[in-house]
Amino acid sequence: MRVDLFDFELPPELIAARPASPRDSAKLLQVTAAGGCDRHVRDLPEMLRPGDLMVFNDTRVLPARLLGTRGEAAVELLLHKQQTPEEWQAFARPAKRLKPGQTIVFPEGLTAEVLGRDGPFVIVRFDRAGAALMEKLSAVGHIPLPPYIPRTDDARDRSDYQTVYAARDGAVAAPTAGLHFTPDLLHRLEAAGIGRATVTLHVGAGTFLPVSAEDTDQHVMHAEWGEISTETAAAINTAKARGGRIVAVGTTSLRLLESAANADGTVQPFTGETAIFITPGVAVRTADLLMTNFHLPKSTLFMLVCAFAGMERMQGAYAHAIANGYRFYSYGDTSLLERA
Repeated sequence: MRVDLFDFELPPELIAARPASPRDSAKLLQVTAAGGCDRHVRDLPEMLRPGDLMVFNDTRVLPARLLGTRGEAAVELLLHKQQTPEEWQAFARPAKRLKPGQTIVFPEGLTAEVLGRDGPFVIVRFDRAGAALMEKLSAVGHIPLPPYIPRTDDARDRSDYQTVYAARDGAVAAPTAGLHFTPDLLHRLEAAGIGRATVTLHVGAGTFLPVSAEDTDQHVMHAEWGEISTETAAAINTAKARGGRIVAVGTTSLRLLESAANADGTVQPFTGETAIFITPGVAVRTADLLMTNFHLPKSTLFMLVCAFAGMERMQGAYAHAIANGYRFYSYGDTSLLERA
């Protein structure tokens, strides 16, 4: 499909620089075949049914933006994907001046050696690995705010840009639909008989890359690592068999479910990388509902929601959201979409 079919105009003032407070006070646009309805995230326990199962992505965002020096030259790394306990793919600025064998020095004694290039990425090897590296990243790294939030990260972002149920280190971008949940909301959902399961997809920085191709068939997705446990796969399949609806919280959860799906929509345990690209015409087999924020024009994520709920329906939903002052992107408001 032509990429320009997924373009739209968004007033800059609708790009959220901070999240709603409290988190579950964010607006939620419910989109069904019958039309749209303006709600709030806190209304979810009344909007869902006993027996429904919500699937959350429990990845934890790393402080993956690193500011260092090579000699007297400033260098910025945005970590993308871990390859070994001490080696990472990273976007770098300036990338062209980095050569194999050079050392980048970061605060508090952290260093990384440049090993080479892999397409748009620089491969670096840190001077420590595993838990020691994670501890140092937490001390010296910056929260990798999306490029459309033009400000320096601060202490508030350390909590704001993390879900309350984050459990497994590895993401360099947040699964943003999950940012709206509070412990109280999770408790209220459980009390309403709505189930909860978790998957892990470590979201990479490639999620923010624009689609530069003119046709979706020419776009290449970056792979991301994910896992669906045996227990989670069984919970999903049992809920479906009992007539419950599967609610994917975020496009990351949906992409992983679809990567592990059989033709009949049942889900298998999964461990590995996925580069699945869901566009209109690709059948979604797993989730019945999708909770997701409002995405960038011509992005792979807007293409995904059009595939899930229907292109005409989503174009109308986005027009409604813009006209009614919904806040867009990572820190913005959200939606609950019914599968077309």
